[in-house]
Amino acid sequence: MKHCLKIILCVCLASGAIYPDARSQEFSDTDSLSHTAITEIDSDERNATLYADSIGFLRKTPRWMRQYINSLIKGNVDRTHEKAIDIGFGMAPSYTYEASVGIGAMCTGLYRTNRSDSTLIPSDVFASFNASVNGFFVLMIKGNNLFSDHKSRLSYKMELYRKRLNFWGIDAESTSRNPKSAYDRRQIDLKVQYVYRLSNSLYIGAQARFDYTDARRMKNPEYLLGERPQYYVTGLGLLVELDTRNSILTPTRGYYLAYQPMVYPKFMGNAPSFFNSHTLIGNIYVGLSRRTTLAFDLYANINSARAPWTMREMIASDGIRMRGYYMGSYLDNSQISLQMELRQNIYRRLGGVVWLGGASVFSSLKDFKSKDSRPQWLPNWGIGARFEFKHNVNIRVDYGFGRHTSGLLFSIGEAF
Repeated sequence: MKHCLKIILCVCLASGAIYPDARSQEFSDTDSLSHTAITEIDSDERNATLYADSIGFLRKTPRWMRQYINSLIKGNVDRTHEKAIDIGFGMAPSYTYEASVGIGAMCTGLYRTNRSDSTLIPSDVFASFNASVNGFFVLMIKGNNLFSDHKSRLSYKMELYRKRLNFWGIDAESTSRNPKSAYDRRQIDLKVQYVYRLSNSLYIGAQARFDYTDARRMKNPEYLLGERPQYYVTGLGLLVELDTRNSILTPTRGYYLAYQPMVYPKFMGNAPSFFNSHTLIGNIYVGLSRRTTLAFDLYANINSARAPWTMREMIASDGIRMRGYYMGSYLDNSQISLQMELRQNIYRRLGGVVWLGGASVFSSLKDFKSKDSRPQWLPNWGIGARFEFKHNVNIRVDYGFGRHTSGLLFSIGEAF
């Protein structure tokens, strides 16, 4: 299987640490910390023009360009105490097997709902856009808003895209035997979650999801097995979480356990009938040293038998699990995956990771009881690089390998 290749050109000017000491999220003296942070920021502001001006060929460049380079050099400094929002952005040409030549842009921001509270972890927002000459485009906006009460969190993610994708079918049996086909996938996927902390680590909340998917220009419509090419659905659900992570974007210790049941009523979409899903996520982070973290991820999503094909589990569809596989090369009703990742700070803002894992997609848990229909386990491993673009926000570039496949992935934040 051909793999995707994405070329990212970015400025990597380094200082600081990509994997901060786990203790950096804990403070015993708020006033002292605030004074120290502001003193450091004031010092940086006074010397801001020196970074770019000290590079000979940059001295005659426009002032805005020197200011942007300065922001990259000190991009990992926490400025959320002095700014309403600390924003960073970048743009680069790109190439993927699916999309051909294009251009990508991203913007990330950190902010505090209460800038005088040093014990409050910063909230985050991230946006990216990629477009290519063949009509491929992806717009993504996501973030986590941590309220000043230290108890509430609002998380959201919106993806809008058009992709020309290879297609093998809508269940594991079909994808393993059908010749490669193709179609245009146009999708709007919106997820919103709100949680409230009941105790030190126990959270409970609600979530909603809206998904619209339209398959056009399908070369082999018979691969849909009689289902419609277009569906829109709306789901409502609950969340129960146990969360002791010291950071949402770059955790170095703690654990995150979540159970997320969802229901999709028939009258809230055009699916042929009511269906539901149950999602289980388990993440554990072990700090082996100040610079080294060992992370574990368990993910399971079980959809009921009547879920439309657009809501089924696709291997490598989220950029988090099974990195290196082609999106949709394996697809079925449900998925179980496991992965382990070793994260190592190499030098200042630069780091690297290696991971090992695997996953399986299947129609029903009953499939595991029969040797004839038992789902196959797909292996996954890879290596990656990290650069701390903003404070505790990493740019990640991963190259993953799998069964007869490999591929490059570029994103913001750790995989899990």
